[in-house]
Amino acid sequence: MTRRAVVVGIGHYLPERVVENAEFETSLDTTDEWIRTRSGIERRHFAAEGETTSDMAAKAAERALADAGLTAEDVDAIIVATSTADLTFPSAATMVQSKLGMTKGFAFDVQAVCAGFVYALSNANALIASGQASRVLVIGAETFSRIMDWTDRATCVLFGDGAGALLLEGQELAGTNKDRGILATDLNSDGRYKDLLYVDGGVSSTQSTGHLRMQGNQVFRHAVEKLASTANTALDRAGLSAADVDWIVPHQANIRIIQGTAKKMGLSMDNVVVTVQDHGNTSAASIPLALSVGKERGQIKEGDLIVTEAIGGGLAWGAVVLRW
Repeated sequence: MTRRAVVVGIGHYLPERVVENAEFETSLDTTDEWIRTRSGIERRHFAAEGETTSDMAAKAAERALADAGLTAEDVDAIIVATSTADLTFPSAATMVQSKLGMTKGFAFDVQAVCAGFVYALSNANALIASGQASRVLVIGAETFSRIMDWTDRATCVLFGDGAGALLLEGQELAGTNKDRGILATDLNSDGRYKDLLYVDGGVSSTQSTGHLRMQGNQVFRHAVEKLASTANTALDRAGLSAADVDWIVPHQANIRIIQGTAKKMGLSMDNVVVTVQDHGNTSAASIPLALSVGKERGQIKEGDLIVTEAIGGGLAWGAVVLRW
């Protein structure tokens, strides 16, 4: 028998405000067509004034708990993947813990930018496999609208806000790749590429929040190769191959990256959950948002084999193979 981290609940939250591409035409030298053809994005959600990352994370967590038929008191730990926490400290995760009324267990943030949710899932899997926790809420939540340079058309049209949450539960299963739950993970980073995607502010450097800066063409060049490679590595660790995959649920950054990765893995876009058109790039929130929407649409069903992969600033990238 093997202790697996099995998904027992999922939920997401999107802010009320929807921003269509056309809204940017009044302030930037851009068009709806330009944005769509280069990114696949049609619209995104922006958090309301006063609405924080932990607010959205808590709402997504509440929906995941409701989906599982459980309460916060049934949870041992909370991990929030975010680069846009409410404050420098304490963690957004402890704020979510408070908002859920959870007074036991532990909570912490993981910061790996767009790869954050994959890193958080890997950490949660390790906590469950080692017996340190039985149930872990894993949340991706971001307010990237707060770090945009609204004069930079190459970046500010790409990002959105939102949150998604999974509840993982430890279950003793057969120990084969037919088990439900997380079957394998693969994490990577290479700090030589810091300048490709970063925020030009921080506590110890500028004492300011800063704005997102990106060399988009260079990020794209790294993304497809690294994403396909990490996905195949994770599948190999699980004793599986791309032919076994029911769904790729990728980080929703850019439709061209999503299409390129699927092609490199030899999979059809019919096997890919795509939400980038409606959410934009929500960084660490994009994968749990896509998983939740995929389940709502009826795409993702119990027993399906899923590969989820992401790359973000650092560069940091990785993949998780799980059976729903």
